[in-house]
Amino acid sequence: MDKQETSRQKKINKVLQEEVATLLQGAIRQQSVSNLMISVTKVHVTADLTSAKIYLSIFPAKNAEIYFKNLKENRFQLRHDLSQRMKNQLRRVPDLSFFIDDSLDYIDRIEKELKEGENPLKNITTLEPRQKK
Repeated sequence: MDKQETSRQKKINKVLQEEVATLLQGAIRQQSVSNLMISVTKVHVTADLTSAKIYLSIFPAKNAEIYFKNLKENRFQLRHDLSQRMKNQLRRVPDLSFFIDDSLDYIDRIEKELKEGENPLKNITTLEPRQKK
């Protein structure tokens, strides 16, 4: 049974989401990478604030795995930069775990099925199940 998030967790989720997005956008600008957009869609912090799951949406999707791999390799540097930005707000920055948020791709597949004429909701077996993470 999942417990409800506390108001403190919700506040930390929001602050982490904003700060991680700012750091990632700054890194993209600094590296002069064009045609890349990374959005932080969700952040979930554990009750003891030791770890955070960060869900990312990367566009264009064809190069998403390369950028995601680089991000996972540099997560310790990102955590250090995050701790420098948030040193007056949090005593300890949680460990960061990154995940790809594929909800937009899932929605696109549903819309594509609807446009092709066959209703995927009538025959659910034709639609690929969404992977839980």
